[in-house]
This record gives sequence, C-alpha cells and structure tokens, in this order.
Amino acid sequence: MEQNQTNPQPKKEKNTLPMLLSGVAGGVIAALFTGGIFLNIIQDDNSEATAGEEQTPTEETEGAQEDGAAATTTTLNNEASANVVSNAVSQVSDAVVGISNIQQSNLWEEADAAGTGSGVVYKKDGEYAYVVTNNHVVEGAQEVEVTLTNGEHVQADVLGSDQLSDLAVLRIASDQISTVAEMGSSEDITVGETAIAIGNPLGQEFAGSVTQGIISGLDRSVDIDLNQDGQPDWTTSVIQTDAAINPGNSGGALINTDGKLIGINSMKIAQSQVEGIGFAIPIDDAKPIIDQLEQGEQVQRPFLGLSAVDLSTVPERNLQETLNLDESVENGVVIAQIEPNAPAEQAGLQRYDVITKINDKDIESMLELKKYLYSETSVGEEVDITFYRDGNLQTTTLELAEQQNAQ
Repeated sequence: MEQNQTNPQPKKEKNTLPMLLSGVAGGVIAALFTGGIFLNIIQDDNSEATAGEEQTPTEETEGAQEDGAAATTTTLNNEASANVVSNAVSQVSDAVVGISNIQQSNLWEEADAAGTGSGVVYKKDGEYAYVVTNNHVVEGAQEVEVTLTNGEHVQADVLGSDQLSDLAVLRIASDQISTVAEMGSSEDITVGETAIAIGNPLGQEFAGSVTQGIISGLDRSVDIDLNQDGQPDWTTSVIQTDAAINPGNSGGALINTDGKLIGINSMKIAQSQVEGIGFAIPIDDAKPIIDQLEQGEQVQRPFLGLSAVDLSTVPERNLQETLNLDESVENGVVIAQIEPNAPAEQAGLQRYDVITKINDKDIESMLELKKYLYSETSVGEEVDITFYRDGNLQTTTLELAEQQNAQ
C-alpha cells in the first residue's frame, strides 16, 4: 500500500500547539488484515508556553485525540476479525485436499495428471473417508489421486459423479485422515457476510490457499449447455462471492466464520476484464446429490419435458396480443417448446401456455420451477399444473418422468 506524505509549512502562533499527523502503516495481522493507522501528536517545543503554564487543548487537539481513539478501536476490531477468520480456517484447512486427474495421452507415454483441482473431506466412516469435488475435476480420469495436507498421495475411487450439478464423490482410505469438514447450511446466509474460500489454485504449489471476501449474491442462475447446441440443459442456482476462486480452486471449500461448509467452489468467470466474481454450489443443494453419489447411484431428476421463459421477461405487447393475459397475472413461466412424448405433451400442455402453479406452489421463474421439482417431487409422481391458455385459467395432471440427460 502506498502512503502519501505531506510536509505542511510550519505556522507558529503564540500559546498554540501545532500538530503534525503522520500515518503509520499497521503490520499484517494473521496474513489477512492490515492494521489501522495510529495518529501521533507531536508537541512543538518552540512554543512560548512555559513549563508552569496550564495547556488548554485547542479544537484541533481535541479532534485529533478523538481520531486517534477511533483508529485504535478499528485496529482492535481488525484483530478480532482476523482471529475469527484464522480460527475458522484452522477447523477446516486439513480437510481440503488436492485432486489429480490422471490420464494417459497415448500408448507410449506414462499416465500423468491431465488436470488438478480441490476436494473436501466431509465424512469418515470406518476404513474409508469420503471426498466431495467437482465433476469436471475428475471427468475422463483413468485414475484419481488425492494429495493430503501432509503431502501424502493416496488413490481414490470415484463412487459417482453428476454432470449437471458438477459434483462428484470420491472414497479414500481413512487411516491418514484426521480432519473432517462440518457441513453447515446455505439457507440462512446473507449478502454481505464473510465468506472464506480454501483450495489449491494453480495446482499443488499453492495448496491450502485461503482467500477472504463476502457473499456477493444469492440464488444466481447459471445456464449449463451440455451438448453445445445453444440451448441450456440445466439452470443451476449458485452463491456468488468475491473471495478469489481461481483454476485449481474448483471443488474446494467455501466456509463461514464458524468454520462450517456452506458451499463447494465450482465456477469462475475467466474473462480478463472481470474480477472478483466466483461461484459456489450451495451446500443445501449439494447434500442430497452427495448422498446419492456416495451410494453409487445415478442422480434421478424429474422433468416435465418443456422449455419456458419467465413471464417477467415477456414484452407488454405480447402479454396482451399473444398471451391475452389479464393484468392481474404477474408471475409464471411461458412454455416455449415441448419435447415429443414428454409428460407435458401427454398432459395436453401447449406452446404459449402460462404455468403459474405446480400443486400448491406458486411458480414465478424457471429456476423456481426446477428447484421445486428437484427438491419436492420425485420420478413417477403425479403433479397438478395450473396454467393460463389464451387468458383462461385451466388445470391438468401429469406424471413426472426421469430426466434422461442427468449424466
């Protein structure tokens, strides 16, 4: 940090105390915070006041004293905050491991790491410990190797992976595992609270790196196009943070100041002009998927077999001329396309139908629709759909099928 120093011209007045304020940079506290600035009051010995005279503080003196007290308080607050962050990191850091994706590029070369990432030990059960990471970290691997914080390398079995949620679960021997990350909850986190990312950016050389920031946004929607056809196959809800998440951090931990896991770091906007925007999978969304993958199961997701746009994005002209909607209908999703033989087609839904409810759940967006389907319903279940067609309120019932592109 650069400091600007000024040298004001001395000004002498009878029976006054000129002040010289100098900023002193504080030391680095716990490698995370910079100390506060202390104000030093230097008495001018050239004053004509005698030793026996009582010195009366001027307004400038009183103000400087108050500023000094405030600066000291700020420093103490920074120290307390640094201790909180340090304690949180110490609870989790040994549970954050390195992941190497081992592949053999051709017949004549030895297998080598085709990519690296991070993972989090979330469970220890008997002779095994379990690690959650990102699907893209282990995708295509012939072998997966886990590097522990003590430098040991251990082989891992991939129990299951899920392309849509970008999650995978590994199993390793537990004999060298001493720390397991405690899962928290992402439901009650708020924008502005502290977020701490732990991982291995740029590989093992920087293993165990810690970055601190805040929760920048919640329920951010990110579209995922699996087959590169220009149409999103999945919309995932993520936590946005400005804690630095760089290549190699994928699969690492996002924790709160209690040291609890609130997210699995996943995506980074890598455009050169963008800084401080990283994403993590909310741990509450990840938990049920982790449970299925740990059992070696394929993640089952119910689907309707349609694509739609949020009603809030429809131009005013189309609301009236195309959809013929009354002004009282403010929320819902407009069907844009229906897959042949899908549940939506079998139930008689059509293009331009406006879905406003599934069962008794009000639907305001496609993200909300999918979140409700994946968290509150199951494959084979019958659900009631409330929708508007040409301005008329209607209902239909359909049986949810299994999404075929879940892997």
